[in-house]
Amino acid sequence: MIFRQLFDSVSGTYTYLIASRRGGEALIVDPVLEKVERYIQLVGELDLKLVKAVDTHLHADHLTGLGALRDRTHCITVMGDRSKVDVVSMRLSDGDKLTIEGVALDVIYTPGHTDDSYSFLMRDRVFTGDTLLIRGTGRTDFQNGDPRAQYDSIFNKLLRLPDETMIFPAHDYKGETVSTIGEEKMFNPRLQVKSIEQYVELMSNLNLPNPKMMDVAVPANMRVGLAQEEIARRGWAVSAADALALSRRPDVALVDLREKSEREKHGVIAGSLHAPYPDLAANVRPGGMLNELARATGKRVVFYCAFGERSAMAVQAAQDAGLACACHIQGGIDAWKKAGGPLVR
Repeated sequence: MIFRQLFDSVSGTYTYLIASRRGGEALIVDPVLEKVERYIQLVGELDLKLVKAVDTHLHADHLTGLGALRDRTHCITVMGDRSKVDVVSMRLSDGDKLTIEGVALDVIYTPGHTDDSYSFLMRDRVFTGDTLLIRGTGRTDFQNGDPRAQYDSIFNKLLRLPDETMIFPAHDYKGETVSTIGEEKMFNPRLQVKSIEQYVELMSNLNLPNPKMMDVAVPANMRVGLAQEEIARRGWAVSAADALALSRRPDVALVDLREKSEREKHGVIAGSLHAPYPDLAANVRPGGMLNELARATGKRVVFYCAFGERSAMAVQAAQDAGLACACHIQGGIDAWKKAGGPLVR
């Protein structure tokens, strides 16, 4: 396995790059905007393909690198389904799995620091965001933080993992790089409480100043979505309402770019083809499945995904490959459901 822990000294943020092998797919956790060039350089040096960029929660102390990485690498952006960001490519729920080639992480909803905080468990290690820090815990006094929710997340979820499970947090300000569940049980001063009431009292009296970047970072990080309006301006988008009519036409091929797990969980548009987003380049190039489909049958290719990000990137790639008939459903399945579109499972 390839595992790299990267550090931004300005914000005290740890970013993690994970892959199962050289030359394979990679994902990155909690990227910082100012370090995007370094991430891309490292991905190239390790001969990796960045396919997913993940934020554990809406950050208040730095600008996220999600949007920049998506624009530079066409990777999928990922956050939890409780996040209030405008658009990401994929939203995960408690109990879901975050997967790339050879790697699977269990998604654990761990609110308290914020109401959209998630942790990600990968075999012998857990990425805890700002929920559980090394010899500390994330503050709970803004972004709908809740010390009671955090107590439950820590004591009833994270601390029930095996003691040898390594902890990799999103931040550290004292030079610590890794801990374990067992160490934190024994030595983390905020965990030496006798009750939830003690923990609430402790967290309610920290009296910490707001993060210096908070007023800038939070609004900026809530607007990381791809500007689908530009795709629409070029005439390459259809509304969900228009897609309802198109879906019944024999000269239209609806193409679902989502992963199998998303299709099983949320349903599909009847009659649509499944061509997962990671295979897009091979499918739209000359000789590829979608390229041949469009050329042989004359069908109009209409991409869709969860929220419209992957399909917007797909339609640009298809147009670049010469598929002038390609377009996408703006807003994805989310917009389709809001327009009353039926789904099958």
